[in-house]
Parts: sequence; structure tokens; C-alpha cells
Amino acid sequence: MHTSESSRAGEGKGVGLGLALVSALAFGGSGVAAKPLIEAGLDPLHVVWLRVAGAALVMLPLAVRHRALLRSRPALLAGFGLLGVAGVQAFYFASISRIPVGVALLVEYLAPALVLGWVRFVQRRPVTRAAALGVVLAVGGLACVVEVWSGLSFDALGLLLALGAACCQVGYFVLSDQGSDSGEAPDPLGVIAYGLLVGTAVLTVVARPWTMDFSVLAQRADMNGTPVAAGLLLGWIVLIATVLAYVTGVVSVRRLSPAIAGVVACLEAVVATVLAWVLLGEHLSAPQIVGGAVVLLGAFIAQSSTPAKGSVEPVAAGGAESRLSARENAA
Repeated sequence: MHTSESSRAGEGKGVGLGLALVSALAFGGSGVAAKPLIEAGLDPLHVVWLRVAGAALVMLPLAVRHRALLRSRPALLAGFGLLGVAGVQAFYFASISRIPVGVALLVEYLAPALVLGWVRFVQRRPVTRAAALGVVLAVGGLACVVEVWSGLSFDALGLLLALGAACCQVGYFVLSDQGSDSGEAPDPLGVIAYGLLVGTAVLTVVARPWTMDFSVLAQRADMNGTPVAAGLLLGWIVLIATVLAYVTGVVSVRRLSPAIAGVVACLEAVVATVLAWVLLGEHLSAPQIVGGAVVLLGAFIAQSSTPAKGSVEPVAAGGAESRLSARENAA
């Protein structure tokens, strides 16, 4: 019986890692598809509204199916919509209108290190020396990415917006895991559907979509000299970079843990940087590339060293295995 349960836990972790990878790849293409729309004349907030509202429309049948969540988990739905959907997307899209996509993503992926602050000061769990080292590496790598020796050559406001996206992403990972340890986790598809609806409501007030120039969507956007239909870019952003990305991302967090899923999600920064280099011509300097690698390494060390819930030991396995071990200890 023990072997069978361990096997199932291992399979669950494998599926979770695969889903986390798909999510990272899907999220990674959002900035590359969105930037040509912004440069074609759409406001960054309008692009975010189109993205979230379009995804909410696609997920609407699931919201109706899981309407009981409105009574049982209203705070979770509101928090996920505000932070994990509206906050992350609005800050990120606003940042890429001022700084390169790759830089914005690298700053945003300080989030895995920021999760340690949540673990240490909110959950009051110990943080290992390796985790602290990871944070130091991430911050040092970020200094190389923004080239601090040249007096912050990037737009300071753009960097602050990217940091805002990082803070909101901490909420995304933490809220995605709510209830998974107790076995009372709400259906992830329902959480995503209502999160998108809440995000749409918030962004409608903030972005005022009625002022948008909708004619841009019928035209072609320029992608580093190549004309691409704006509608095609929007379709990619809605269906792949939002619906698919959120569904696979939240399910992966449930099967793994915010820590492990956060590490895999760092690949989004790599994917986005490479795509921006190839498709948008946004080349980074050698120090920036090295700094980006150090940011990802620091995030990996920090998150893989986060102690498990109820334990002073670093995480050594995914959430499914940790929960299996906890049940065995309780027995």
C-alpha cells in the first residue's frame, strides 16, 4: 500500500512538473504578443483588459458550474482576481511599455525570493542559509540586469511597475495553494474562472475600455518589421497566454507546492527573453544575460530551500509527496 501511494505521489509530481513547464512556456509568450499591440496604439491597460475579459468570457461556463464558490470562498476569489489576475497583468503590461520584455520578466521573477518574506515573517517559519543566499544572488543578478553602474539606464518607473508585478505574483502562488494541505482545496478551474471575472471587473474601472481605439484590432501590428494581424496576437494572448497558462499553472501549484512551482515558473523569464530577442529584436548585453542567469539561479536556490509547512527542513519534494508523508506520520 505504501509503495502504491508513493508511486501515485511520484506520478502526481511528474504531471505537476509538466503542467508547470507548459504554464511557463504559455505565460512567456504574452509580453512578446502584447508589445506590438501597445506599440500599434493600444494603451497597456487596454491590452490587459482585452486579455482578461476575453479569457473570462471563455471560462464563463465554468464560473456558472462552480457558482457555489461565491458562497464558500469569496475572499479567495477576490484575492486571486485582484492579485493573481488584475495586479500581475496590469503591472507587467505597464512595465513592458517602458522597459524591454526580458528585463520586466527578470524583475518580476524576484517573486520566488519574495515568497521567502511571506514564509519568514507571515507564516513565521524558519528560512535556511541557502535560501538567504538565493535572495542575495537574485538581488545581485538584478543589479546586473538593470546595469546599476551606468546609473539605472532603464526607466525607473518601468522597474517599479515590474516589481509591483513581482509582489502580486507572490499572491498568485500563495493563493493558488490555498486548502491543498487540508484536502479542502476548491476546484482550480472555478477559482480561475471567478478570478478572471473579478479581474475584469476591477480592470474595467481602472482601464475604462470604452475609451479604447478598437480599430487597432482590425489592423496589423509591427513585430520587428514583420506585419502581424492584431486579432491573431490578441487570440494568442487570450487563449494560450491566459486561459491555458492559468489553468496549467494553478493545477501545477496544487500538485507540487508554491515553492517548487515557483522555481519551474522562472523558465517564463528565459522563454520571454529569448522570444523578445528573436521576434522583437530586444538584445541584451553580456552583463545583463549573466545577471539574468544569476537572478534565476538565486530564485531557484531560494525557493528550493523554503521549509515545508510544519517542518524546519528544506523542501525536498513536491507538495503531493509532502502531504503523503504528513498523512503517514499522523497515522
